[in-house]
Amino acid sequence: MSSTYIPVGYKSKLSLYDTQMAIGTLKRVFEHNLCQELNLKRVSAPILVDSQSGLNDNLNGVERPVCFDTKESGIKAEVVHSLAKWKRLALYRYGFHAGEGLYTDMNAIRRDEDMDNIHSIYVDQWDWEKVITREDRNMNFLKRTVKSIITAIADTYDIMKDMFPALDTDIDRQVSFVTSQELEDMYPDLLPKEREDKYVREHHTAFIMQIGKLLKSGKRHDGRAPDYDDWEMNGDILVYNKILDQALEISSMGIRVDSRSLDRQLKISGCDDRRNLMFHKMLLNNELPLTIGGGIGQSRLCMFMLGKAHIGEIQVSLWDKDTQKICQDAQVILL
Repeated sequence: MSSTYIPVGYKSKLSLYDTQMAIGTLKRVFEHNLCQELNLKRVSAPILVDSQSGLNDNLNGVERPVCFDTKESGIKAEVVHSLAKWKRLALYRYGFHAGEGLYTDMNAIRRDEDMDNIHSIYVDQWDWEKVITREDRNMNFLKRTVKSIITAIADTYDIMKDMFPALDTDIDRQVSFVTSQELEDMYPDLLPKEREDKYVREHHTAFIMQIGKLLKSGKRHDGRAPDYDDWEMNGDILVYNKILDQALEISSMGIRVDSRSLDRQLKISGCDDRRNLMFHKMLLNNELPLTIGGGIGQSRLCMFMLGKAHIGEIQVSLWDKDTQKICQDAQVILL
């Protein structure tokens, strides 16, 4: 069920025409800045993968992919949830070296997504992945990469602000780093999302680290599939959305599993059956490069920079009748 709401007195900073212009400009400028910061090259990417390849992102392990059989090949195809694993295989096949990376426009369908102001069944993001050395597999390297992404975001906004003076988003270039366990220790009586909101209201730009593993409480801060991020060296980039007065996740990322951390996390998650899939076999046999990577939400980033109250003001998707009525009553135009 949708939980959409429009803040009292909300009005878009940009007209519908200017919004469309700004979305296109923002995406082009940010792609350039991100490539400069992380040394990335653009590649083409699939919207479908073979369901037996193990390449689809299983997210929290309960979401159902959109799937169908194909007439000519007989292959059972799945619409991707994300390209978290496909990108690593691509780096291997394309012969990228340490320090080099790729990015792509990822378009996905997540049919089981609970829809609200920031969630949609249609997902668009910049998926990126970069080859690293064994020596790079540490928290300091992860933090430097996060700072580079924030620099790309802030530099992009500076350009957008010059082009569209009505924008008044505040972007803090200073990143506050905190682990999910530290958050639980600070706010033991709050739910994980409530902890994020409280922390980000104070720090504005934050990176919540070590997501996926069990906390002292016996619960997880949030779910993570066991076969792409190393749960000890991953996290979410959050910014303060002043329109909605809450934390807005714009990126999930991390240093990826190596053979040892994959082995450990498959056991913990009860996912040993995945060991026989192509991707997992290659990883366990140390055939794939060590990498760092993540996804950066395109509509989320545009929503944040352009000061929008609903993600439907940025992207075209399907919305339930309640959402449509709430937005119509508030004179919010869903694209």
